[in-house]
Amino acid sequence: MLYYLSELSDGGGVLNLFRYITLRSGGAFFTALFFGFMFGRPLINLLKRKQSNGQPIREDGPESHILAKAGTPTMGGVLILGALLVSTVIWARLDNAFVWLLLFVTLSFGLIGFADDYAKVSKNNVKGVSGRIRFGLGLLIAALAGYWAMYLHGLNDADLAQRLPDHAALSGRLAFPVLKDALINLGILFVPFAMIVIVGAANAVNLTDGLDGLAIMPVMIAAGSLGIIAYLVGRVDFTDYLDVHYVPGTGEILVFSAALIGGGLGFLWYNAPPAAVFMGDTGSLALGGALGAIAVATKHEIVLAIIGGLFVVEALSVIIQVLYFKTTGKRVFLMAPIHHHYEKRGWSEPQIVIRFWIIALILALIGLGTLKLR
Repeated sequence: MLYYLSELSDGGGVLNLFRYITLRSGGAFFTALFFGFMFGRPLINLLKRKQSNGQPIREDGPESHILAKAGTPTMGGVLILGALLVSTVIWARLDNAFVWLLLFVTLSFGLIGFADDYAKVSKNNVKGVSGRIRFGLGLLIAALAGYWAMYLHGLNDADLAQRLPDHAALSGRLAFPVLKDALINLGILFVPFAMIVIVGAANAVNLTDGLDGLAIMPVMIAAGSLGIIAYLVGRVDFTDYLDVHYVPGTGEILVFSAALIGGGLGFLWYNAPPAAVFMGDTGSLALGGALGAIAVATKHEIVLAIIGGLFVVEALSVIIQVLYFKTTGKRVFLMAPIHHHYEKRGWSEPQIVIRFWIIALILALIGLGTLKLR
């Protein structure tokens, strides 16, 4: 919104600063952070009044969870989503379709998570909305997002064919990191591929969200990394230098990513051990979906698997545990997801959280390294 103040400028002066994505990204970050600090405590107090028993805790989980986390309210993801929405609308260019694509995916998955959290709290058990319903709605949202992204990439292809004849068409294509100019034309199959990426990311973050602060920091690290990638692939000069594909308009995603980080830090202030509030499915599904959507928009779906490698491992640990148990009747891990396995082995919660943060940071740096390694 504030971008349009730059149109009142004659090319100089203070108002012209609003043209710059970097300045508006900084503004989005601090606005979201301020939002989190201002509304965090009132929201927690409201949730405590509405949720007399707090978030239901798994009875088969670690005993420490039942004792220490009982009574803690959930749905704290509302704070992150509120900060993200307000900051993005204020600081991003509202004529950028990629911004609306990300908001659509994030808020839609947030609504699914909110419904699930509400069902859990109102019924006072860990079973919320049916898994099939949540999965089906997620696939529908991801299908719309995948087709939308494919359409936007097609518009860019048509425009760039006139201005940059050497530009490789991106619509419906899968790009590979490290391999220069490696594009596979998936055609309409790109839509189901995008569905897998977005729904997979949403559920992987949801599975990771099991300890105080465990999910939110890796989400912010991934969002920051993907935001940098979006900014770089949205500028033709950087894409020429790095030998990566050019996706016009994605630079504006940096504003969205900065708002997500600011909102995430505001939430982490209250979610740091011992947590005063959990983000719940409201936050985890929304933020995971957002990461998947950014990857699809920037054509960095495979890089997301590297940057978000921690989420991939958490999801795989559940899949392996379930399949192995159904096949043999035995367990690979003491408990899944894998962070609970380490709890059972005697690691303290802060040890697990901080070590997993370190792993997330290392993976993000490796993912960013693929930009120049060609």
